Amino acid sequence: MGTERAARGARSSGPGEAGAIAAQALLPLMAWLSPSYPVGAFAYSHGLEWAVEAGDVRDEATLSAWLADLVARGAGRNDAILFAAAYRAAQAGDRPALEEINALALALAPSAELYLETAQQGRSFQDATLAAWPAAGLDALSGDVAYPVAVARAAAAHGLPLDQAAPAYVFGFVQNLVSAAVRLAPIGQTTGTRVLSALAPIVAEVAARALAQTLDDLGSATFRADLGSLRHETQYTRLFRS
Repeated sequence: MGTERAARGARSSGPGEAGAIAAQALLPLMAWLSPSYPVGAFAYSHGLEWAVEAGDVRDEATLSAWLADLVARGAGRNDAILFAAAYRAAQAGDRPALEEINALALALAPSAELYLETAQQGRSFQDATLAAWPAAGLDALSGDVAYPVAVARAAAAHGLPLDQAAPAYVFGFVQNLVSAAVRLAPIGQTTGTRVLSALAPIVAEVAARALAQTLDDLGSATFRADLGSLRHETQYTRLFRS
């Protein structure tokens, strides 16, 4: 719809005007991955709260290492692969494939809390986007919706480039966890900003690789983080739902 028209207009405009139109076309992506978008991301820590409680994450270095592993070997990598697959299925109008990818994404959640994290955010994202950013071909998936699938569908429907949408999604995942770490108090805001900056190249590399990978490449090696999400279910005091 609007973003697709903007992209078409960019091809017939001058360099300056084309740049402005291209930037405008990406505004939905900026809004969707903003902390203010109503998906409830602030309520989830992806097991990070347990890692802080256990002492695994206690300062800048340990937080950076924990998040780097999640991105390169865990949920960040898998979500990027799922995002790319869902984007292409949505772009092709292949509803059965899209539903299979969504079912797989939900099944890969290693704990009840992480299932809730992706399903609640995915459903909230879908509802908010259908209400505020409608587009041709973007309708509601029935049942639970995995968060990367929900965002990828919207990006495809609005004609946003996959090579920009995928790293933005993964970086949004990292930003939310850094925000959680600041609230859990092992680091401050300035330190959190340094962590984000340090992880940006890893995010870009993982997202770029995911564009050339398939669902057969899914897999993770973050056992302690997965175990931590299970232990978080019975943690005595909690700020987060995961």
